[in-house]
Amino acid sequence: MDVVVLIGRVLFVVLFFGSAFGHFTQTEAMTAYAQSRGVPSPKAGVLASAVLMVLGGVSVLLGVWADLGALLLFLMLAPTAFLMHQFWTENDPQAKQTEMVQFNKDLSLAGASLMLFAFFARTEELGLTITGPLFSM
Repeated sequence: MDVVVLIGRVLFVVLFFGSAFGHFTQTEAMTAYAQSRGVPSPKAGVLASAVLMVLGGVSVLLGVWADLGALLLFLMLAPTAFLMHQFWTENDPQAKQTEMVQFNKDLSLAGASLMLFAFFARTEELGLTITGPLFSM
């Protein structure tokens, strides 16, 4: 089962590394989009979310306080869903659908991150990790 959990961790973080790369390489475009969505301090938000994705992703991937990493991802994803993907304010049906998909993706990943946090925090025998959990439940 250790290998299955490791494969799951690898697959889970791929999206975050790709997104963080985009946040760092396309900061100005992402800042403009965040600003158009009314995000306060949009550039800081773009960079902070990228840092959270990298830190959380590396933590979950390597199993270095993976519970903390999953919590960091949750703390980035939950507000992002509501700040960036307000499908309920869209009038154009295509834009509404796109934002709804992105909202649901972020909300689902937030839920998965929260479950991983609980899983990592409650399990001492994670296998194939560098450290045990930071939190204990």
